[in-house]
Amino acid sequence: MNSLWHGFADMGAVERDGAFVVARGEGSYIFDQAGNRYLDATAGLWFTNIGHGRGEIADAVAAQLRTIAHYSNFGDITEPATQELAERLAAMAPVSGSKIFFTSGGSDSVETATKLARRYWHELGRPGKTIVVGRRMGYHGMHVAGTALAGIPVNREGYGDMMPEARTVEWNDAKALLALIEEVGAERIAAFFCEPVIGAGGVHPPPAGYLAEVRRVCRDNNILFVADEVVTGFGRIGGAWFASSRFDLAPDLMTTAKGLTSGYLPMGAVFIAPHIAEPFFAGGIWWRHGYTYGGHAGAAAALANLDVIEREGLLDAALHLESGLHERLSVLADHPRVAEVRSGLGAVAAIQLVAPAEAPPMVKALRAQGISSRAVGQGALQVSPPFIMTDDQVGELVAGFTRALG
Repeated sequence: MNSLWHGFADMGAVERDGAFVVARGEGSYIFDQAGNRYLDATAGLWFTNIGHGRGEIADAVAAQLRTIAHYSNFGDITEPATQELAERLAAMAPVSGSKIFFTSGGSDSVETATKLARRYWHELGRPGKTIVVGRRMGYHGMHVAGTALAGIPVNREGYGDMMPEARTVEWNDAKALLALIEEVGAERIAAFFCEPVIGAGGVHPPPAGYLAEVRRVCRDNNILFVADEVVTGFGRIGGAWFASSRFDLAPDLMTTAKGLTSGYLPMGAVFIAPHIAEPFFAGGIWWRHGYTYGGHAGAAAALANLDVIEREGLLDAALHLESGLHERLSVLADHPRVAEVRSGLGAVAAIQLVAPAEAPPMVKALRAQGISSRAVGQGALQVSPPFIMTDDQVGELVAGFTRALG
């Protein structure tokens, strides 16, 4: 019997078949306990942007832990590494003058943005603006707000009505957001949450012009625009630190995590535009919200991670992967078991299978070919490799998918 309860798993199947134990990682590869090597097609869970086994990250964390492992950043307390990271992130923010609120991960970041959006309107004397809006197929983490916001109904099954004021609109049509505004009234809507590229819902890049249009709709109707960049942030969009920068979205709030540390330590951050922060920084308001490990001194891992990305030009490498994956994976679209290949924006892609039920067994078939992937959305296979993946390794990835498909 296994004592570990896995996330997003049929534990009966895990008990029957056993776990896939990843023992170590090196570059774009992971290894199981028997020493078998697998090309990591998913960068862990969208996060190992700089690749596995980076000793300098471990050294930076070890040095920090020997100084102060963590204390807190409640009240007026902080640590030097946390302060330094906040200033560095603010300097790269899509909106100049942004404030940085640290969290333990992406779900925390979404929960934080949800509460802050509603509290912001309360402080402006508009407490009726409480509705938060997500999109069909969108994924916003696993806290109550994120689960309710997300457009993945199966993730809400069995929990009852978690957050009645969360609404969902169609993912690819700005008119759907306009229709909701007309139905309930802009005076009741606090924020619209938007993944620039839908991730766990199946990797769906936005239609041309969609992001600019929904941003305009939010601005015109006095609704906060929240860019959920937990997946796309810190380079995965390709060519820029954030999709919000690449597409000039100027978000009111931006949620991040994963690539902030490349997964070497759990950490997230919410970027808060200055006009949103202003009522709270003016004095006299306590925002009673925070996390024990928000602003952890493990910020040293994030600082070292950002150093690697800058020094090795990995933003450009991710842009190279964007075109490489799009070109090389496109051949799989002709396979009879493949419905389509979604790629072309960022270092992300998905191979959509004709029969969604084939996705879980296909994950195991890929492992037999030395490829580690996972099922996302409705029968798609995820591709989101480390930015250091070479052209030869992309070829190896495509060859492994081709063999697994048969």
